Amino acid sequence: MIKVGDKVKFLNDIGGGVVTGFINKTTVNVEGEDGFEVPCLINQLINIDAPELNPGSSKTITAPVETETIPEPKFLEPDGEIINGKNSPDFYFCFVPKDSKKPLTGEIEMYVVNDSNYTVLYSYAHIKPESVEAIKQGTIKSNSRTKIDSLVQENLSELPDFGFQLIYFKNSESEWNQPVVKKFKVNPVKFYKESTFQRNSYFRKNALVLQITPNPLQTEMDKLTQDDFKKIVKAKEIQEKPKRQFQKRTLEEVVIDLHISELLDSSEGLSNREMLEIQTDKVDSEMNSAIKSHVKRIVFIHGVGQGVLKQEVSNLLKRKFKKYYYQDASFKEYGYGATMVILRK
Repeated sequence: MIKVGDKVKFLNDIGGGVVTGFINKTTVNVEGEDGFEVPCLINQLINIDAPELNPGSSKTITAPVETETIPEPKFLEPDGEIINGKNSPDFYFCFVPKDSKKPLTGEIEMYVVNDSNYTVLYSYAHIKPESVEAIKQGTIKSNSRTKIDSLVQENLSELPDFGFQLIYFKNSESEWNQPVVKKFKVNPVKFYKESTFQRNSYFRKNALVLQITPNPLQTEMDKLTQDDFKKIVKAKEIQEKPKRQFQKRTLEEVVIDLHISELLDSSEGLSNREMLEIQTDKVDSEMNSAIKSHVKRIVFIHGVGQGVLKQEVSNLLKRKFKKYYYQDASFKEYGYGATMVILRK
């Protein structure tokens, strides 16, 4: 067999050279000492490197079969498109192993996914204690993705933090949005677990998908100060609170509001225990007054809260007024926050 690189001589001519390639199964190119290539029939050549393979030997000279190499398909970045309803700035950082069942047997590709109608300018960096290394910058079209990095098992011993800076906008709008800055610290142990990589909407393979942009509702809540939050809670309580009867007195029914703000002009400087004593004293005095006045029933509005005042009212009634039956007052009128005592039929 003659192969590329063999030294040969011409069988019916002077000289020889080196085989540089095959033209077909019966013909090769031979480069002579003058540097020129000439086509020659294989059966007209003598192989100097392997004389036993020359014509007349027991082995047949055949040309190697050339195999066609199919190149691996390249990932093509999709063109940006506008999709109805994708008006929220949803951007994701994704890890996509070639084999999600054995993620560390091959490369883990890293992508940024733009799941919105915005165009994104991004900067991606490795953040280490001693330095920040810019890795890649570019543009991501709407509703598309781009590969930014990759990992193999050897990288996990010194895994950096992953940092992103994003600016997003719509070509058809003049609104200027605040840039997004996000840093991810990913535990290397995650990459050893098959369960880390899940089905998702962005890749045909299982992937670890991390959200770069925060939840918009949570962002707005974070902007509220503690005072703002208290105001919202208080307003909600007022809205849900049933209409108070305040101080109502008839022969049929007496209604007493035990909220400290109804009993005192100001409770500043009083401890919780002191305020509770004032409220229970009010229950005691109003019970005695109602009994003497032959009132049929008395209602104490104590509110829901932590249930402390309601329990104290109950303890007082059991201890000092055990002969009188009591129960929760009408929910329609007072909600859950009132106790009614039956004084006479």
